[in-house]
Amino acid sequence: MTKVLLNDLTVRDGNQSLMATRMEKEDIISLVEKLDKVGYNALEVWGGATFDTALRFLRESPWEILREIRKAAKNTKLSMLLRGQNLVGYRQYDNETLERFIRLSIENGIDIIRVFDALNDLNNIEYSVRFIKKYGGHCQCAISYTVSPVHTESYFVDLVKQMAKLGADSICIKDMAGILLPDAAYSLVKAIKSVTDLPVNIHSHTTAGLTNLVMLRAMEAGVDIVDTAISPFSGGTSHIAAETIIASAKYIGRQVAYSEEGLDDAFELADKVAQKYIDSNQYNARALVVNPKILQYEVPGGMLSNLMSQLQDQNMFHKLNEVMREIPVVRKDMGYPPLVTPLSQMVGTQAMLNVLRGERYAMVPNEIKEYLRGSYGKAPAAIDPDVRIRILGDEPEMKPRPITALTPVFAEAVKELSDKLGRTALEEEALSYILFPQFAVLDDEKGLQIPVKSGSDENTVIEFEMFIER
Repeated sequence: MTKVLLNDLTVRDGNQSLMATRMEKEDIISLVEKLDKVGYNALEVWGGATFDTALRFLRESPWEILREIRKAAKNTKLSMLLRGQNLVGYRQYDNETLERFIRLSIENGIDIIRVFDALNDLNNIEYSVRFIKKYGGHCQCAISYTVSPVHTESYFVDLVKQMAKLGADSICIKDMAGILLPDAAYSLVKAIKSVTDLPVNIHSHTTAGLTNLVMLRAMEAGVDIVDTAISPFSGGTSHIAAETIIASAKYIGRQVAYSEEGLDDAFELADKVAQKYIDSNQYNARALVVNPKILQYEVPGGMLSNLMSQLQDQNMFHKLNEVMREIPVVRKDMGYPPLVTPLSQMVGTQAMLNVLRGERYAMVPNEIKEYLRGSYGKAPAAIDPDVRIRILGDEPEMKPRPITALTPVFAEAVKELSDKLGRTALEEEALSYILFPQFAVLDDEKGLQIPVKSGSDENTVIEFEMFIER
């Protein structure tokens, strides 16, 4: 177990956690060119919120960004984050859409797809695994780590066994909130490695200030791969610095293969890029502050930074602690879903509505109603029956719908979009339109970029996308 591999998450998760994914394409490409020469196992560059924000804020085609990243990374594998049947959106999509998206992602340069489900419902990742394998990608199945009466070590170990049976090529412990404790990390890595020979990757945000110890203990337990960010984009709601992991690994006798010159060059550029966004107030310095209360509230770092921003915009920042206290209450009512996209958005929005309205569940977004109806999968634990009745009345309980029951929409999307364009829509354009119909292809030079209609639900007072998972 002497060798440990490093992943770099700078332009995806570091960018997303500290800058709400606002890094411009030119900076992404220049950083990838430098990071490509360090010797990382993989660069995570796509998926998560990058697709949404490329369209919504950067006014760029996410597909074109991926192709340019692939050209810039000549030596290193590229990875992306996929929300299982939710793809990179906020609801479940049919299997034709899923298969086309996965195939195009791999064809345009992705090597490794890390797939997870917000509820750890393996029915929601089964077809993703199948399609990733079909098109020659490396499928890394991730457990969404959280803490609750039902989320025990044996629960996660059993998930890993099932993921291995589905065909996973590697396993990720995805600690999106940074709540994994050092000894728990050691024990969990040991337990997982005792039941599978698959490589184990650990992912943990530094929000609570514990990740140095967490990664040290995980490496002592034999973890194979560690997620990092280059130091100017590390810390706080982001990830541990690669430089720190290299020093820690050497201290305990774990070998790390990397180019010292390449790492230095990447740091120099990343430092300049970070300063650019600090000067423009897009790099959220507040997100760098250690917040041990995360261990109590279990709020993912990105959700926290965007929650603070959203409350600030509404002149309600003084309500932050009250909202934070409300989040675990809503989570318990909802059957302890892990706080990861889209459940983090849903629980966070509901908690905020409860606080701002001064009454629990007086206003409920449609997404919460659909969750209670089983549209997102099986809840980890029982949903509070009184809360369900308050929200849905006497609606009969429904079993989660089968994935195969989802109606294919690709052909309809192509027709609708082609009519708008006056030409036949490309496959990638149609997929983007399915995922984010509030943006349409109206500019042939830059693709999907012009907002044409509101995609928000009138019942959702807090913008759903602001609580992006990290």
